[in-house]
Amino acid sequence: MKRILSRLAIVSCFFILTTAQLRAQSEEWARPFPGHRVIGNLYAVGTYGLGVFLITTDEGHILINTGLEDSTPLIRANIEAVGFKLEDVKILLTMQAHWDHTAALAEIKQITGAKMLATKNDARVLEDGGFSDAHFGGRETFKPVSVDQIIGEGEVIELGDTRLTVYDHPGHTEGSSSYSMQVRENDRDYNVVIANMGTINQGKKLLVDPTYPGVADDFAKTYRHQKTMDVDVWVAAHGGQYGLHDKYEAGQAYDPDTFVDPEGFLAEVERLENIYLEQLAQERQQQ
Repeated sequence: MKRILSRLAIVSCFFILTTAQLRAQSEEWARPFPGHRVIGNLYAVGTYGLGVFLITTDEGHILINTGLEDSTPLIRANIEAVGFKLEDVKILLTMQAHWDHTAALAEIKQITGAKMLATKNDARVLEDGGFSDAHFGGRETFKPVSVDQIIGEGEVIELGDTRLTVYDHPGHTEGSSSYSMQVRENDRDYNVVIANMGTINQGKKLLVDPTYPGVADDFAKTYRHQKTMDVDVWVAAHGGQYGLHDKYEAGQAYDPDTFVDPEGFLAEVERLENIYLEQLAQERQQQ
């Protein structure tokens, strides 16, 4: 009986801690943060914890990700604060089809009339509102959004003078994607990557009853490719992933070198890969 009570106490403590962590995380996701210029025509227009990115051109703009369901007014305000209009967005993209990055897509698509582009495997999830997501599915977690065009590895999205290259970086979701472009500032070319990082959600299985077939290989592919990328400036789906608040403070003067961090990108990819390898080893012991 004491042993059972002890186990119940441990489970209860874990639940309380997990609930507290999720609450703190959700607060950061909803917490406003000023829009700011990252480099060139790339702007961050999301929240304190969620990366939403605007790429501006003379022929309209590209918006990558949204925040939570009620994030449209905040995103609009941040876009206006950096000198642009939400209604001028022509293309919508996402890095991963999880509700914290997609919940306002349908509303923004309706407001702007922008085309929704997505990878094949994330398009399915976007169109059923998260129901078919391999890890968090089984219920609708955000308002479904229709996808106008399927994109994939190596494709180039063109708008105005911007050329945005698509990369398949699956694992976090089946259709996770990253994007790269080149920016010229002060007579220097910068390789800029909007990177979907290979994080492993709690409870995700790689080998034993895998969350989806091939998930372990997908993560390996992503780490392998990201380690070969030529990166000067990088951002990610969560501010904490790319050290936003260590690199930038609200009101800070623009400097194209603020987010230059090639070593940090490689270090983060390798850190996540090591976590992956540790989980693989643990799951192999269960086989």
